[in-house]
Amino acid sequence: MWKKIVPLSLVPVLLAGCATFTNLTPQRQARNANHLYPVEVAFNTRQQSLRWESIQPFVNVGADFYPMRPTLLMNNRWEGLVPVPPGTNTVRYRYKFDFKYNAVGNQPQNDSAISPEYSLRILDR
Repeated sequence: MWKKIVPLSLVPVLLAGCATFTNLTPQRQARNANHLYPVEVAFNTRQQSLRWESIQPFVNVGADFYPMRPTLLMNNRWEGLVPVPPGTNTVRYRYKFDFKYNAVGNQPQNDSAISPEYSLRILDR
């Protein structure tokens, strides 16, 4: 009986990967006329079952989610734009990555990873 239970108890450990986010966005940016500010993130994980082609990254500001696009010539970096209303000096944001991973069996499963919260300060010229 133990021969059946022990391998099954290791499945969550093998599927769990440690996701790391590297925020590549400067903490301060000069205010601009269009009120859109670029953000960039690098996403890394040791989760071997992750399907990289299924990743859908977003920037989360408050209750809003803005899609991101892959950075050219990079395989683990994404960039997007965050709107900051005129008169607002600081915005808090985080990154969310939705993806699929290969699970035990035939069907891929959905999962997501959320970064810590970051802060962007807008400087008046």
